[in-house]
Amino acid sequence: MPSPYRALFAAPGSKGFSAAGLLGRMPLSMMGIGVVTMVSQLTGRYGLAGALSATIALSAAVAGPQVSRLVDQYGQRRVLRPATLLALAAAALLLVAAHYGWPDWVLFAACVGIGCVPSVGAMIRARWAALYRGTPQLHTAYSFESVVDEICFIFGPIISIGLSTAWFPEAGPLLAACFLAVGVFWLTAQRSTEPAPHPRERHGGGSAMRSPGLQVLVTTFVATGAIFGAVDVVTVAFADEQGHKGAASIVLAVYALGSCVAGAVFGLLHFKGAPEPRWLLGVCAMAVSMIPLLLVGNLPFLAVALFVAGLSIAPTMITTMSLIEEHVPRAQLTEGMTWVSTGLAVGVALGSSVAGWVIDAAGARAAYGVPAVSGAVAVAVGFLGYRRLKRPAPGRGGTVEQHSEREERHVA
Repeated sequence: MPSPYRALFAAPGSKGFSAAGLLGRMPLSMMGIGVVTMVSQLTGRYGLAGALSATIALSAAVAGPQVSRLVDQYGQRRVLRPATLLALAAAALLLVAAHYGWPDWVLFAACVGIGCVPSVGAMIRARWAALYRGTPQLHTAYSFESVVDEICFIFGPIISIGLSTAWFPEAGPLLAACFLAVGVFWLTAQRSTEPAPHPRERHGGGSAMRSPGLQVLVTTFVATGAIFGAVDVVTVAFADEQGHKGAASIVLAVYALGSCVAGAVFGLLHFKGAPEPRWLLGVCAMAVSMIPLLLVGNLPFLAVALFVAGLSIAPTMITTMSLIEEHVPRAQLTEGMTWVSTGLAVGVALGSSVAGWVIDAAGARAAYGVPAVSGAVAVAVGFLGYRRLKRPAPGRGGTVEQHSEREERHVA
């Protein structure tokens, strides 16, 4: 591991909460696809399987920010454990109901409960922020976490699908639930690195979404999530049309690998100046990288195009986390990070749904227009909201260098 990453773990407790975060985040990439695999195997109803997966995503989009808001107020241990127990109970209900063929409404009710799962990635980033706030190490920490995210998305679906097809249908979601239980309870047992709570009565109420800058970031990432959701669905359909449906998981893993490599390299770099131009450049790069997908003719070319497209994902996500640091009051940091994840989840659900409709109507190659259009929307929102991103929350504004540059711009 390069020295900047090795230096991160000099802080006491950092190795422990990072390892717990890896386990706790695996369900993010395993549960949805695991439910699709399980239900399609048990019932043969792909429509039901997709609807249940979308229900989990949308429920998490609604519940996630509320759970994180409570975490900011009362602390990770007091909130994450009961929220996780609720999600685990709902997952158990889903597995039993699917196995014994209970009515569909029971399956949907269970999926709504699963949506109460906490955003473990936001919890880990909040711990890094508490350790390294205002230092260059925080950029490296966010880069490391983006790499961990991509590792989860490379291996999670492969593990979940593999277990459910080779062992028994419920195996993928069951292992995802086990990862969640171990990861969250291990994380919350580590009290020394837990960020201090910020009770509302001392720091004011209201949602973090009142921040104009956060509104821009979340709206942009709804469109960005639509890119991800559409690419996943269309790639599976394209591989199926090519007669190699099983290769879709490999091609999508290459997509995540591109982001993983870029995130690792990005973490070794240290930038001076404000992050807003880098963020907008990253959004533009994601949009432009969708254009070659419209020209794909075979799976090898698609894999290369998606690897290149993946190179812009992690750097943009890392810069986004830096901007959240500036635009959200410290007492609402976890909630702010979760709102971005919520925007992505909503976008994934929208993108996958629209892409599925276009695939049925015009085929997979034409459906690559969905992520291209989504990228254009993301760029438009980014440009329209750019001025809001130059106005950080009171008392915030990032590093010392960023403060100085902002003051110079204000004077000019």
